Amino acid sequence: MLPQRGYEVREEQIYTAFRIAESVCSGKVHLAEAGLGTGKTFAYLLTAIAYARFKGKPAIIACASTALQEQLAGPNGDIENLSRLLDLNVDIRMAKDPRQYICDEKVSKLNYTSYEQPEELVSILNWGRHTKRGERSEMPTISDYIWKQVAWDETMPCETCSRRGFCKLVKVREHYRAGLDIIVCDHAIYFDDLWTRDERTANGQLPILPEYSTVIFDEGHKVLLPAALSAGRYLNKQEIKSMLSSIEDIQGSRTSLISASFALDRASSQFFELLYKSSSRDERSDRLTVMLSDELLKSVNTLLRALDKLLFEFQNEQALNTQSVPESQLLVYESRIERAIVALDRFYRNKGADVIFWADGDQSFWVVPRDLSGLLNRHLFDKGLPMVFSSATLSTGGHFDYFARTLGLKNFSSSTVKSTFDYEKQVQIYLPENVPDSRQEDWFDFALEQLYDLLRFSQGRALILTNAPSDVHKIRQRLKNYQLPYEFLWEDSAERGYLLRRFRERVSSVLVGSGFWEGIDIPGEALTLLVIWNLPFPPQEPLMEARRYEVVEQGLDPVFAVDYPEMSLRLKQGCGRLIRTREDGGAIAILEPVLGTPWEEHALAALPEGAEVVRNLKNLSPRYPAIKYNNIQPFIMLFPNLSIYQKDQR
Repeated sequence: MLPQRGYEVREEQIYTAFRIAESVCSGKVHLAEAGLGTGKTFAYLLTAIAYARFKGKPAIIACASTALQEQLAGPNGDIENLSRLLDLNVDIRMAKDPRQYICDEKVSKLNYTSYEQPEELVSILNWGRHTKRGERSEMPTISDYIWKQVAWDETMPCETCSRRGFCKLVKVREHYRAGLDIIVCDHAIYFDDLWTRDERTANGQLPILPEYSTVIFDEGHKVLLPAALSAGRYLNKQEIKSMLSSIEDIQGSRTSLISASFALDRASSQFFELLYKSSSRDERSDRLTVMLSDELLKSVNTLLRALDKLLFEFQNEQALNTQSVPESQLLVYESRIERAIVALDRFYRNKGADVIFWADGDQSFWVVPRDLSGLLNRHLFDKGLPMVFSSATLSTGGHFDYFARTLGLKNFSSSTVKSTFDYEKQVQIYLPENVPDSRQEDWFDFALEQLYDLLRFSQGRALILTNAPSDVHKIRQRLKNYQLPYEFLWEDSAERGYLLRRFRERVSSVLVGSGFWEGIDIPGEALTLLVIWNLPFPPQEPLMEARRYEVVEQGLDPVFAVDYPEMSLRLKQGCGRLIRTREDGGAIAILEPVLGTPWEEHALAALPEGAEVVRNLKNLSPRYPAIKYNNIQPFIMLFPNLSIYQKDQR
């Protein structure tokens, strides 16, 4: 039916679709690696829709980001297109990250503040009074900094909120729980549901997601981090401060309750001060490595005793029924203290040997189980639920050993198909000559000069991928000294979906970010240059260190068993952003050393197969010699806000 509606016949897509259908009907775990252009999304959607209707329960598709969810389930997305093409009338619901929605309580409080507010915040507060969904995509130009001030976050005491049961987030959950065919969530929501499902059911609460027939992990190579974070427990310094401040304001509080709160305040301050003194940070990660010491363990023990004492006093408060603290507030405090006790107890027991732990910039201390693969087997793989991990990058060196080992996956089926694109004709790889080591001071100046020349060569139309948000900031500051007539779209300046739409429309624009390595789809002339600012080596941070430690115990070299495969997988994903159709073409430039390095083999294996490698910028052949409206470039520079369609018409 699809070829009759203008779609190509792709044997790779047909093969992948049948392998997925076969594994799902057999209740297996399937690893479906499908190169770019094979149409793997339609391949798994056909099975997901049919199986959901056969079982009478929706299929879950878990995505790696909000942008991917929109691409899949938004207006004119893949599911809507397939539904229209095959006249299926598919019922699609999206379960987005709760932080994509406003918190009604936050908006209400900000509306009653007396201080002068930024214009961005005023506009979002006005919108907040009238919006029905309260979703960030409705206000896409708002910066991350302003959005955080109104967005839901996990530190808000929802249990005592006056709008509990009636807020935007509750209404969203009611909507997607009623889904019939497909529920598209992100990885974090899926694992939040997975780890809490039994507990919520036992407590008479609804699970986050409804019962489902199968789960498909799109960009399945990225599930480990959200799985770990969702399984973890944490304590937050600001949460403790806020709770203690509330206790101090209570009139007629018992002396023992006040005494316990003062003891916790001292213990908490001492612990967090020592925690950050013991921490070191890789700028590529928000997770700080904590050095274990006897002094830190001693402060943990003191904090545990203080938390236990305050919890005991709260329980006394309920038993005595003094009404000095409202019961609903007590329940919130008890819940937070119990979560903190679990985190610290896991850490203190066996001196942290059984957990992975770190501090973060929000003054939180995180503790997650080290044996994550064991949890995944008990809660997921051993349940007999059919599932699919789909990605263009699941294998390294032609096998799935590394990916299966990280998940603890033992029994699975797999399929691999290569890309259908002719990379020899469509792509050139630019590896500059005489590239300094990126650890040397002169590398940044070298890379910036290369970037300037490359952007002039491509006339904008570029995606620049960095390895950390800090690199985006540095490039932004230094490019101010260069005169480039292109609109730059910076990752932190607006909602991601908005930035991608603008990048597609403004053909000469340049998109810069550390979060666009996978999942974004920019076909056509808008993207003809892909710049790899840094090779995506994994950071020196606790989760990666735990994985390195595991392979060392197995007698393997962590550099070759973890670092190089991780870099290769992510580089392969990044390179996949350039070519999305058979008509696309362009260049991939890597501004760090590749040839003659220990990682040369791994890096080259991640590049599009058959693409020509050039060492001199003069040897690059522009895919589009000049932008269509090049003859009116001065006019465009005077009126940069005109859309590309207006430019073409003019």
